[in-house]
Amino acid sequence: MLKMLINGQLCDGEGSFAVINPATGKGFAEAPECGPAQLEQAIEGANNAFTSWRQDIDARRNALKSMAEKIQANSDEIAALLTQEQGKPLKNAKQEVMGASLQIQFAASAQLPDEVLQDTDQAFIKLIRKPYGVVAAITPWNFPIAIAMGKVATALIAGNTVVLKPSPFTPLSTLKIAQVIQEALPPGVLNIITGSDPLGASLTAHPLIRKIDFTGSVGTGKRVAAAAAPDLKRYTLELGGNDPAIVLPDANPAKIAKAIFWGAFANSGQVCIAAKRLYVHASIKDQLTAELATLAESVKVGNGLEDGTLLGPINNQPQFDRVSGLVEDAIKSGARVAAGGEALGQGFCYKNTILTDLDDDARIVQEEQFGPVLPILSYTDIDDVIERANSTHFGLGSSIWTEDLQQAETLAGRIEAGTTWVNQHLALSPLAPFGGTKWSGIGYIGGKWGVEGATQLQVINIKRA
Repeated sequence: MLKMLINGQLCDGEGSFAVINPATGKGFAEAPECGPAQLEQAIEGANNAFTSWRQDIDARRNALKSMAEKIQANSDEIAALLTQEQGKPLKNAKQEVMGASLQIQFAASAQLPDEVLQDTDQAFIKLIRKPYGVVAAITPWNFPIAIAMGKVATALIAGNTVVLKPSPFTPLSTLKIAQVIQEALPPGVLNIITGSDPLGASLTAHPLIRKIDFTGSVGTGKRVAAAAAPDLKRYTLELGGNDPAIVLPDANPAKIAKAIFWGAFANSGQVCIAAKRLYVHASIKDQLTAELATLAESVKVGNGLEDGTLLGPINNQPQFDRVSGLVEDAIKSGARVAAGGEALGQGFCYKNTILTDLDDDARIVQEEQFGPVLPILSYTDIDDVIERANSTHFGLGSSIWTEDLQQAETLAGRIEAGTTWVNQHLALSPLAPFGGTKWSGIGYIGGKWGVEGATQLQVINIKRA
């Protein structure tokens, strides 16, 4: 069994829990269950390491580069575990691991310069950025390595230390990283613990935690914010999305169908910023629906370790039940199934599903499905569809599809979302901030904004005369 990393040492838990392979629906490994005393050791180790870690940014850069190199060197083993516990095809798992290594390298090059606000005979005022202290990083099961390493690298380069807790559905690949990077960092700088509830709640409520960096559901995000309130901990919350994609009447269905499909179905739809509601002008709706249905039926779903698999299963039983229930509800309410609409009968695998002839009040339109299902809705008036797209508690991503780029840019500014793409979806850039509005989150990750979010400001004001 893989071990946790606590204060520089690999260690077992006080117990263990089963990890399920979603392609089979059966357990294939055990992961350590972190006990209360071990949680305390991890947090205290991070707090003790903070004093020296914050001092030397060059040492931090070198340590992060060493981390990245060790992850790259062990990418095959990490990717194999990732596929078995998360479900995604092995090729995509390898891409995620290598991408995480690049994220760490990108963070290692980040700059945190002092900013001079005034430099006169009377006064010198400068603004400096300082780390918070111990950061609790809590990560989800859809991209367990990419999201975890992004949080860790950002916090560490800024001078914080970290206690990282991955989802209990996907702990193994993160624990494997703990093993391979153990010697890259000083003891206590990064602690990796695993376990089931109430481990996350205990971590976020601990008085030595000064910031929480959480990615997950809206409901859990609200609980994290509530847990942070008594101690006024800072937090970054990257939560759910119910992203609208709007197709204008001048778009060519045959030309855009493939990009829309993968913008919705990448990682079997288990992407917070994937397209989850497709609004298509009535004049081309039937043609685009047919194009998407053909693609949905042609893309192989199955075990991510098998050749030819392009999309894996839904990750876990609760999410499988949720997606199945939303589809069943839509069909009972009159939706037409253009493709899929049922399970494959293999683990948590579910057929790529295209639904049409739905109303806006259908649950699968109002709620985030987070699975391989795309509802298609019709519209005729552009002002109406913008209002419908914005009529949600969410505001993470969105996209517009058209040949008229000038109109697209104007419409993009009217959508309530953290990101709006034109003629693409899921095109994330390390140079741009990533975050949401409304229930989709608080704060930003990515680019200089992510690194700055791992720091607090201090003004130094010197009187000269």
